[in-house]
Amino acid sequence: MFPSINPWLALELSFAVALVVCNRMTPPVKRFAERIGAMDVPKDDRRVHDHPIPRMGGLAIIVGFFLSALLFVPVSERVYGIVIGAFIIAGMGFVDDIVSLRPMVKFLIQIFAALVCVRFDVVIDAISWPVVQTYLDLGKLSTPLTVLWIVLCTNAFNLIDGLDGLAAGVTAICSFFLLAASVLFAVADPAAALILTALIGACLGFIPFNFNPAKIFMGDVGSQFLGFILATTAILGHFKLQAVLAFALPLADTGFAVVRRLAHGQSPFHADKGHFHHRLLAMGLSQKQTVLVLYGVAAIGGVVSLWIAGRGPGIRVICIAAIVITLVCIGVLIFVRNPRRARLREERKKQREEKKKQA
Repeated sequence: MFPSINPWLALELSFAVALVVCNRMTPPVKRFAERIGAMDVPKDDRRVHDHPIPRMGGLAIIVGFFLSALLFVPVSERVYGIVIGAFIIAGMGFVDDIVSLRPMVKFLIQIFAALVCVRFDVVIDAISWPVVQTYLDLGKLSTPLTVLWIVLCTNAFNLIDGLDGLAAGVTAICSFFLLAASVLFAVADPAAALILTALIGACLGFIPFNFNPAKIFMGDVGSQFLGFILATTAILGHFKLQAVLAFALPLADTGFAVVRRLAHGQSPFHADKGHFHHRLLAMGLSQKQTVLVLYGVAAIGGVVSLWIAGRGPGIRVICIAAIVITLVCIGVLIFVRNPRRARLREERKKQREEKKKQA
């Protein structure tokens, strides 16, 4: 890494390197996935694409991210732990994109990767609530809660990867708001800020190839890697509460999925069409509109996380304005620009015109 570089310049370069490397690596990764047969075939009605698309695009994200991190992130024992755990998750995702591992095997490997992080002191040892300045020492619960948090986030960002550009965009949004909290309120380890910047750059470098219509999917190697890095970086940066709020969309989607499946007597690992993006598609929104709506929901969670972390009325006013504007945009997409509603309005208009002619 470059030890004497200006912190702001380091953030800018970390972002630029990750973005450029990921963007340039995606086409060769696509060709590699096609060559080894790592293709996502639409074999059931849960998938929304209609032809085979190469997956494993997460490899480009990983290369861009790690090259940026290698150059700019300060080395420490905790960073080593995150890197080792991330390689375990990436390796598992790589194999899964080729041979489809059983859910329980993936779950056990995720737990092992989380325990590796705990071994390197990436641990949630306390929980604070900044609004009332309370502090709770977790004691012996720190290890199981840390493992639960890492495994939950890893799976949450994996499950939300159901539409073109959704997981990469939501990850970039969540990373941005955690980065904003670390920069504005100085609550993070400098390494955490640089990791988040590299993650944003890698995701934005990948999105041009992944947004609808997607040329390549990130696959499990990408989505699980993103969730793992975000979960561990939130611990490294000491913004657990902000992370819970910023990750509200994927965490809520995962929570509802588990409850829904258990209520139907199914395994929590059973795939279905009940995710938020499936429900928005069923309302008549297009893929792009659905993704944009969920981007907005993720942004609201991020803004609320800044509101909680912030001090002073200025930050609160900006947050309220941002939430209102985002809600208006979401409402326009759902109720005004909805193709199904537009067709219904057109049909009603024709019916009224026909009635006038008959009269």
